[in-house]
This record gives sequence, structure tokens and C-alpha cells, in this order.
Amino acid sequence: MKKISGIFFLCLLLCGQAFAWGQNGHRAVGQVAEHHLSKKARKKIMNLLDHNSLAEVSVWMDDIKSDKAYDHTHDWHWVTIQDGQTYEQAEKNPNGDILGKIEEITKTLKAGNLDKAKEQELLKFLVHLVGDIHQPLHVGGGDDQGGNAVKVQWFYQPSNLHRVWDTDMIESKNLSFTEIVRFLDEPGKEQVKQWQASTVRDWAYESMKYRPQVYNLPEDKKLGYRYAYENYSLVEQRLLQAGIRLAGLLNEIYG
Repeated sequence: MKKISGIFFLCLLLCGQAFAWGQNGHRAVGQVAEHHLSKKARKKIMNLLDHNSLAEVSVWMDDIKSDKAYDHTHDWHWVTIQDGQTYEQAEKNPNGDILGKIEEITKTLKAGNLDKAKEQELLKFLVHLVGDIHQPLHVGGGDDQGGNAVKVQWFYQPSNLHRVWDTDMIESKNLSFTEIVRFLDEPGKEQVKQWQASTVRDWAYESMKYRPQVYNLPEDKKLGYRYAYENYSLVEQRLLQAGIRLAGLLNEIYG
């Protein structure tokens, strides 16, 4: 049954229905990260990316899903950890998962000795995956394909719970990613330090902690202003945390 669920989740990914945060969300994460890079890290990263911004490259990992050469990366966007489990206790996906890949890529980039093309690729993966793991439904409980199987209406239009979180709530604000960033709170130095001191596994457990809030749905599954009012502040918080933590990783690697 778990294998079937995994295959179904993969099919949803291939069909484009599980893009955490959508383009605007991912770009917002990238821009927040750029604001918190050290000068040394920013210079190295801009040279490595041929002066493309982190916002620009943040959606690359979704763009390449149509390229068969990257089929092996499809399962990297998510992880299944059931309620009451730790990552160590969870059944591992043989194709890899988001948590393990962030740890692996970070270690590889820190070790260095990579050719430019490979380093660019790994950096683009990292930028995207740090965003993904902060979207609560990319740390799934194993029973509904990360909310994709939870059919809802969003302002009377067919949708699903995953899409509501990665795209619908953000797009309903009708903001560009730069406007999203301007509207985010500016955390103090101590808050930034605290967020950056946490581990990748902490980020995943935070996403799990929000499950009761995410799944607090009306019986008729009709979502709109009230659901957005009760949850959009969490969307903003997770975008901000993702950007600041991404900057923390990149400063460790390149700073």
C-alpha cells in the first residue's frame, strides 16, 4: 500500500500538481535568502550562477521535471514521516527523499572539489529543496499523497489541499514575489540566529507540527476567505524561515 501511495504521489509530481510554493513562493524564498547572504558568499554564488539570482534558479528543479534525465530526482521533493515517528523511524524511500538529499547536498558542497556544472546543479537543487521542506505538506503523513488526494474547493473552484498551500493562497493575494518579500516581517538578529541554528530535521518536524492546523477543514471542504485568514500568516512565516535558513546554509558553504 505504501508503494502504491508513493507511485501515486510520483504521478502527481509528474503531472505538475505538487510544486511546493509555486513559482512566486520559491522566488520569494530565494530573494529572502539573498538579503541574508554574507558579502563573500554572495560574490561566490553570483559567479557560480553566472550572475543569475537565487530567485531565478529557485524554480529550476520544477522546470526540469519534463526532462527524462532528471527522472531520478522526482521523489526528492518530499518525505513521509507518520505522526509520532522520527525520520530515523520512518520507512525510507529507496529513491531518496527531501530531508536526506538536503543533508547530502550540503555535505557535498561543503567538501568542494566539484566542476562548475555539477556545483551549479547541486546549488540549484539545494535552493529549491530548502523551500520545499518548509511547505508543511511536503512532509507527508503517508495516507493522502501530501494533501493531493484531499479534494477541496477554493473559492468555488476545484482544487486540492496541496495546491491550496503551494499556490492558491499565495496567488489569491495577487502579488509579485518581490511584493511578497516586502510584506514579510523582518526578524531581529536573535531570531535569525535561532532559525539558522536549527537542523534540516528540525525543519521537517516543524512541518509535521502544523498538520492539525493545515487539516482543520470544514465538512463541505469549501475553502476561501476564512481558511486563508487563518493560515496565510503561516505561509508567510514558512517562506521567511526557508529563505533565512537557506542563507544560513549558503553562508556556511561559501562564506
